[in-house]
Amino acid sequence: MTDAPRTPDPRPRSRVRRVLVVVGLAVLGILLAGVIGILVWSQVGVMDAEQGPLDEVRADERITMTEIDGSLVLEPAAGDSEVGLVFVPGAKVEAEAYAPLLSGVVAGDGVTVVITRPWLNLAFFDPRPLSSFTDLAPGVSTWLVGGHSLGGVRACQLADDADGLVLFASYCATDLSGSSEPVLSLSGSEDGLTTPEKVDDNRGLLPDDAVFVEIPGASHASFGDYGPQAGDGTPTISDADMRADVTAALSRLVAALPR
Repeated sequence: MTDAPRTPDPRPRSRVRRVLVVVGLAVLGILLAGVIGILVWSQVGVMDAEQGPLDEVRADERITMTEIDGSLVLEPAAGDSEVGLVFVPGAKVEAEAYAPLLSGVVAGDGVTVVITRPWLNLAFFDPRPLSSFTDLAPGVSTWLVGGHSLGGVRACQLADDADGLVLFASYCATDLSGSSEPVLSLSGSEDGLTTPEKVDDNRGLLPDDAVFVEIPGASHASFGDYGPQAGDGTPTISDADMRADVTAALSRLVAALPR
């Protein structure tokens, strides 16, 4: 007598499906928790601009400071600019904190400065191209791109679309050694985050003719007016001297740019 064919037991397959569903939900939960964590972290501990220096910029009749499409734009009140600088802030630093440091080239050299507001306060999460910011000042024909700390790393990624690069207490993570555009690296002798050693270790990623200026007594936070920063060194340079040194270095670069 022939045995009747067996019907496959559906239970093992059902158990596999349940396990896969549980694993999928767990992975989704981990990813969601990570995204929420990044969102919360990006909004906690944002370093605000110091009011006093910012008020001085607002009161300077040589400078017009406005908000345009989410970016802070500083323009010379006297007329149109030929040269502009797109500046990317450091991680979780308010855009206004850099207005005092950059105001000197606006007032003295007629440079238009566009200070971006990176998505989530972190430049790495901001995919916008350089044109998103240069389009805010259509009259400018020559554009530099620069940034402070992690903002400088992002500026390096945008440098191919600019006419020059300025690093403020920063260094590149991408190889720009073959670039023919001018590069200026500004750093501080007392920087506890972007230390002089880190700047030196990464200079090979920049062109051989890159100009390196180490400002004596400057710390990491000396490149913005947002107060002290954890892990930084102690600055021994005054705010006035810091702005003067940065302005002088930027002015030399601007003067050398082809028009």
